[in-house]
Amino acid sequence: MRATTNEKVEIYEMSLIESHAGGSLAWRKATASAGNGACVEVAPIDDGGVAVSDSKDPAGPILRYTANEWKAFLLGAKQGEFDL
Repeated sequence: MRATTNEKVEIYEMSLIESHAGGSLAWRKATASAGNGACVEVAPIDDGGVAVSDSKDPAGPILRYTANEWKAFLLGAKQGEFDL
């Protein structure tokens, strides 16, 4: 379900985790991944949030989302909010 102009939409700020070297996160990606490195990886964070990384850029930034932000994203994806 997409938000209309009359609906309230919450905007979340994303945080960056400095680098992969800063700690040991348990990264995972979809089993249907093509294996060409063009994947998004996710890892749970101690506070219940989720870290997201681009597997093509292992030294690149890691985005951090709270548990509520991640739940909102998953719900939107399941409801087709991001379909083109």
